[in-house]
Amino acid sequence: MKGNFSFHNPTRLHFGKESLRNLSDELKNYGPKVMLTYGGGSIKKNGIYNQVVDILNKAGKIIVEEPGVMPNPTIEKVLEGARLAKEEKVDLILAVGGGSTCDYAKAVAGCAYQEKDVWQYYFHNFGKMDCKWIPVACVLTMAGTGSEMDACSVISSHSENRKMFYYFRNPDFSILNPEFTFTVPQYQMVAGIYDIMSHILEQYLSDSDDNTSDYIAEGLMRSLIVSSRKAMANPQDYEARSNIMWTATWALNGLTACGKSTDWMVHMLGQAVAAYTDATHGHTLSAVSGAYYRFLIEHSEDAKRKFERLAKNVWDVNPLTGSVTENAIKGLETMEAWMRELGLAMNITDCGAKAEDIENYADACPINESGYVTLTRQDVIDVLKASL
Repeated sequence: MKGNFSFHNPTRLHFGKESLRNLSDELKNYGPKVMLTYGGGSIKKNGIYNQVVDILNKAGKIIVEEPGVMPNPTIEKVLEGARLAKEEKVDLILAVGGGSTCDYAKAVAGCAYQEKDVWQYYFHNFGKMDCKWIPVACVLTMAGTGSEMDACSVISSHSENRKMFYYFRNPDFSILNPEFTFTVPQYQMVAGIYDIMSHILEQYLSDSDDNTSDYIAEGLMRSLIVSSRKAMANPQDYEARSNIMWTATWALNGLTACGKSTDWMVHMLGQAVAAYTDATHGHTLSAVSGAYYRFLIEHSEDAKRKFERLAKNVWDVNPLTGSVTENAIKGLETMEAWMRELGLAMNITDCGAKAEDIENYADACPINESGYVTLTRQDVIDVLKASL
């Protein structure tokens, strides 16, 4: 491992069928007011809401509800929550939901006491979070983003057609019960699965040295492939759903990035499309992956060799019988066959993108400079056109 790094993750995790029982003890560490934030109400239909509220009531907490967190949460919604959190002087923000709800909670926690224009200061200028922070906790109901154990928050602005991110702080604790993911619709489940895969790949597909992080990443990917097929066959398969949930957490909590330069262009490309279409995150990633990865194979010898390793060690393209390029492409084609098997979007047209808007998407796409290739604006346009 040639890279220098520091690793620290302060989030405490409670995992398993009985994990929600830990919420009572955790609540003893916080003041009386808890902001309970969630999405469109599915947690009320599946009973998770009642379970959480019952624990909050028994703990003597005053509940301040903030429902209605949408997929791809907006800065307007964040400002609404921030005002409420400040007015009510909440002591803890408890997010019950998937990655969007967790992202939202972190954004509210960091914006409530910020005097500056938070959209410009945080998301455009990446300014320092220099204000009071409200502690955050998550009860996860969908596996995919890894937001339960990282600091990142992705927020959209429809007025600017931008989907931006900022690193606030990690949740204090997160509760992961795989059974809470059983009722997630298949379209959303597979989107989460590909988000996990993309997180791992965007760290794995960088650098060329022998790095322990890459071996960990390969194991995570192999586990995800096996578990994804089991979950597709039986969404109630606890073992499969638990492995997917655990893989999602380790895919983006910093572990597999240790010693890596990382390349987040798939996320940048996918989020640029989503900024205009509001399409489901994981499907925008799958829609741009094939074209971007072919671009890397064509333009970088290091990338080509890494894709060949991926083909052999993850996708079981073995023995390797062709040239490095042929082996790399064979591995990518094997991955794409798995993606189709899951029913993922394979082009951005399926995500609502339009050919006439390609240049707008390119304008909304930040450039990652730490991957195998640093794309130009024209490269971004070419990749997006190849993704139609």
